[in-house]
Amino acid sequence: MTGKPPLDPDLIAELGDDAGLDVFEVAGQIKWFDVGKGFGFIVPDNGMKDILLHVTCLRRDGYQTAYEGARIVVEVLDRPRGLQALRILSMDESTALHPSQLPPSRTHVQITPTSGLEKATVKWFNRIRGFGFLTQGEGTEDIFVHMETLRRYGLTELRPGQDVMVRFGDGPKGRMASEVRPVNGSSIPASH
Repeated sequence: MTGKPPLDPDLIAELGDDAGLDVFEVAGQIKWFDVGKGFGFIVPDNGMKDILLHVTCLRRDGYQTAYEGARIVVEVLDRPRGLQALRILSMDESTALHPSQLPPSRTHVQITPTSGLEKATVKWFNRIRGFGFLTQGEGTEDIFVHMETLRRYGLTELRPGQDVMVRFGDGPKGRMASEVRPVNGSSIPASH
């Protein structure tokens, strides 16, 4: 006996046909997790294949996200389509990389900011297409914002009319955001 609590009856009901599958414990590290997509992967310490970590598992066990590099211990199901985390037993974020610490994505141009942190309003944003535009008012050039820039700063989407703080620079086709933060003030660092 391992001393682990038994599976919650609601969780067993949720598993349906998978309820009879073996559940085993695995320790590993978060490879990546995308709140917008609703899933990510764990790299197990024991060399097994990557483990799918679904957002419902995170939220059910009291977590909102999983940062790259965080240490995690999970109970895993070996489903026909691969390994999937069933329950999070522990997560240690002391080794995790915060999105702002991650290297810039190679999917879009790296922008060197030429502005300070300035207020702007979301003109429009399409999460599926992965980009949108900010405005600083009538007669100003729009600021292109890419989804990867949002992810680096822990944001998953923007809403038209939403006010944000932005640093931007000149891209190949005009102004581009290099940093986007909420206006609420709680997460806006001082400019350097």
